[in-house]
Amino acid sequence: MQKSGKPIIKHIPDFLDYCEIEKGLSDNTQKNYSRYLKKFVDWLIAIKKEDLKPHDLTPEDIWNYRLFLARYKDQRSAPLSKLTQNYYLIALRSLLSFFTDKDIISLPADKIQLPKDAKKEHTVKFLTLDQIEKLLLAPNILTTAGLRDRAILESLFSTGLRIAELVALNKEQFKSLSDKKDLELGVIGKGKHPRTVYFSERALDWVKKYLKTRTDDDKALFVHYRSQTASEGRLTPRSIERLVKKYATLANIPFFTTPHTLRHSYATDLLGQGVDLRTIQEFLGHKNIATTQIYTHVTNKRLRDVHREFHSGKNMKN
Repeated sequence: MQKSGKPIIKHIPDFLDYCEIEKGLSDNTQKNYSRYLKKFVDWLIAIKKEDLKPHDLTPEDIWNYRLFLARYKDQRSAPLSKLTQNYYLIALRSLLSFFTDKDIISLPADKIQLPKDAKKEHTVKFLTLDQIEKLLLAPNILTTAGLRDRAILESLFSTGLRIAELVALNKEQFKSLSDKKDLELGVIGKGKHPRTVYFSERALDWVKKYLKTRTDDDKALFVHYRSQTASEGRLTPRSIERLVKKYATLANIPFFTTPHTLRHSYATDLLGQGVDLRTIQEFLGHKNIATTQIYTHVTNKRLRDVHREFHSGKNMKN
């Protein structure tokens, strides 16, 4: 182990490269780490410690930063939730792990304790099948954009794709569909891990209908209709988020609905049908089963309801 002559701030670009090359983290995760660490950098600058080196970081600094996060208020005077504070601390803890991995003297990562009740705020929000149906029926399929949007919504719910995975799909992956009722498709997911996703007969049928309207040469599967240039045709994640919000409003379903809500709903529906957690893990592309366990809320409720119905003792004689 050795002391570094560079300030912590100057190590952050190296840390982000490390996340990409050695850890294989996704672009989105790297962007999140960069954004979360920026708050730490801004805090160091504000307290005039921008030249602080890794070996000079103390437990007192960590405590003061935690106080800063706990007392921070945004432009609307809203405080950071415990879960959001958690994200900032996880990013900093990952930076400390990077120092250890590179034999740079610094505080060990386990010196940063995460708020114990942060996970309690992380409740999975999902839609019922009735709400899903309302959402799927919201686009006007008499228009080309509406037909595209129906195919997008159907694809999200059928496959459990992340938004970044959806926008990365290309037309070439859907060639020769005429004789296929459903489709298995290989995608590269979070952390550059490959997995297989499954388009149901219903979802694939809408993709086929949408593709029949495409006469352009753009390689992207889902495109917008504002541009004539192939390089600008692919829909962005932000565009997908906006269209889902639009149809959630039209369908009069919960305001929290996002593309990721459809992923949650996909997993919740499968669990509700009795699919085991390990299989759901494979479907979602989770590296760790602990990530998939956030969906056990639905199985826990289902088991409770079954117990009440069949083992309540209501049919027993007194």
